[in-house]
Amino acid sequence: MKRITLLLLLLSVCSLGFAQNDFEDEQENENNYYHERSNNDEDNDYRDKEFKTLFGNNREGGVYSAFTGGYSEIDDEQAVLFGARFGWMAGHAVGVGLGATGFINEYHNEPALGSNVFLAGGYGGLYIEPVVMPRFPVHLSFPVLLGAGGISYITKYDGDNNNFIEDSEAFLIVEPSAEIEINLTRFFRLAVGASYRLPTAFDIGMSGVPGIGAESIKGVSYNVSLKFGRF
Repeated sequence: MKRITLLLLLLSVCSLGFAQNDFEDEQENENNYYHERSNNDEDNDYRDKEFKTLFGNNREGGVYSAFTGGYSEIDDEQAVLFGARFGWMAGHAVGVGLGATGFINEYHNEPALGSNVFLAGGYGGLYIEPVVMPRFPVHLSFPVLLGAGGISYITKYDGDNNNFIEDSEAFLIVEPSAEIEINLTRFFRLAVGASYRLPTAFDIGMSGVPGIGAESIKGVSYNVSLKFGRF
């Protein structure tokens, strides 16, 4: 009887040991499962937040610069525009910075003066650039410039390489834009768009020549921008 009791006791102890080992193994497997699942969820969240570009994905942001060239009509003459801006991309969705644009229109003959004339000037100020769906390879941005500038009325005489500034005026300006941006790489974007210049009133010219006012530069321009930085 004592032998049977002792044998039953040993079997009970062994059973408890095996049960404890099975419980610990099951607990460890469960912990590993949830740990792996948590890591997968974090990886998925990370991937969701990554930027999508034509040549790869990334997710950081920071400062950027842009160089712009454009075409417009100024005083009913063809004109070229060139500019640059520098800013900070906050939260990947709003750029804030400074920018400037210069312009010059094609010189043309002014019969009242018997010489060629053209307009040249520039403007600059604060840029605010909201970006819609910046993590997608192709998305939209809507830059707005709030600033000031100046314009000059310049004569150019035949056979003379010197240009003479006959008159100059200053103005304030608001220039809203709409652009289509392409994330070519994490640090390089190409943007194509249009803007509309809204200057305050001014009047430049010379005696005996019809004055030129704000309507001469008010209007649409078409732009291409190369943007470099951490977006």
